[in-house]
Amino acid sequence: MAGRGRPRTLSRDGVLSAAVLRADRTGLDGLTMRALADDLGVEAMSLYHHLPGKAGLLDGLVEHLMTEVDTATAGIGTGEDWRDGVRDRCLAARDVMERHRWGPGLLMSRTAIPPSVFAHFEAVLAAMVGAGFTHHLGHRALHSLGSMVLGFTQELFAPASDSDGAQSEEELAAMAELLPHVTAMVAAELHAADGDVLGWCDSRAEFEFTLDLLLDGLEAHRLRGRSAS
Repeated sequence: MAGRGRPRTLSRDGVLSAAVLRADRTGLDGLTMRALADDLGVEAMSLYHHLPGKAGLLDGLVEHLMTEVDTATAGIGTGEDWRDGVRDRCLAARDVMERHRWGPGLLMSRTAIPPSVFAHFEAVLAAMVGAGFTHHLGHRALHSLGSMVLGFTQELFAPASDSDGAQSEEELAAMAELLPHVTAMVAAELHAADGDVLGWCDSRAEFEFTLDLLLDGLEAHRLRGRSAS
């Protein structure tokens, strides 16, 4: 534990920066007010002058995360093809999520959309409307892209943890016989998995593949002049 003989001047930004570093090291489970205070060399109660408890800390982390996304996407223009700009925004957001792997889970845990996320949606929607999208189709587009706009895909089901109990060889063999194609698919994906995986089924290659399919499909709707109703 750091020494506390000399008072230390704290700021909200400084506390949040330290919280980001701890979350990067330990994940959100290891981020407590007491642990953060130890990192900063202060008493835990002093943090409450800047953040109203754990909930306020997590809200601050969302702000910090989206500020990084805003910075990463600030220089991205629209260009001749709207898809390039939106694609670059999604991939820049993903770069931020890969640096802070706790980010997707934190964003999905929010019960309301933070204002900073709305600002990011506004930039994506502006690129689409500028290319000729109606606001109705733009709304459908944002729903179709979902969390990909923020740099990650949401998992339908999470894999079982070790605490849930490992399956026996007999159970795995029975599953392979009952579900041969699913088993082969999972084996192929596990073999092909690289180091840039945010979730059980969220590799960068899969992310880009899905993103390109969605953008091409939305462009087809735009060209047909339909509202995707």
